This record gives sequence, structure tokens and C-alpha cells, in this order.
Amino acid sequence: MNLGMPEIIIILLIVLLLFGPKKLPELARGLGQSVREFKKGANDIKQEFEQVVNEEPAKPEPQAAAPAEKKAEAPTEQKPAEGA
Repeated sequence: MNLGMPEIIIILLIVLLLFGPKKLPELARGLGQSVREFKKGANDIKQEFEQVVNEEPAKPEPQAAAPAEKKAEAPTEQKPAEGA
């Protein structure tokens, strides 16, 4: 949907009639601040994303190798004592 110059002028006239000439600068100021905050937030998110993407992945610290005997050993079950 493309807005041409006549459509924009009609929209501005309707806004002027609804809010009046005294409120129009306040509305424009508020809209400008909102757009500025939105752009700032979008840029912050973009920078944070780029920073995370450009970071080198952390190398895991080498762990001491456990003896192979303990890994292969199955847990043993203890039987309850008889006569107790």
C-alpha cells in the first residue's frame, strides 16, 4: 500500500482537526521520542547479537581421564543380611 501526497495531506488535516493546533507539537514530539527509543533498542539488540556471534567459543578445560577399569565396572548390589 503506497501513500501518495494527497493521502498524506488528508491524514494530516484529519489529525489537525481531531487534536487541534496546540496538541499537534506535543504529539509529534512524543512520536519522535518513541521512534528514537525504538531505534535505540533495535540497535542495542543488533550490537549484542553481533557481539555474541563474533565471540570465539570458549574452549572446554581438559579433564583428568578416569581409569578405564572404573568405567567398565558395573555397580554391585548388596544383599540384605539374613536373620536380622
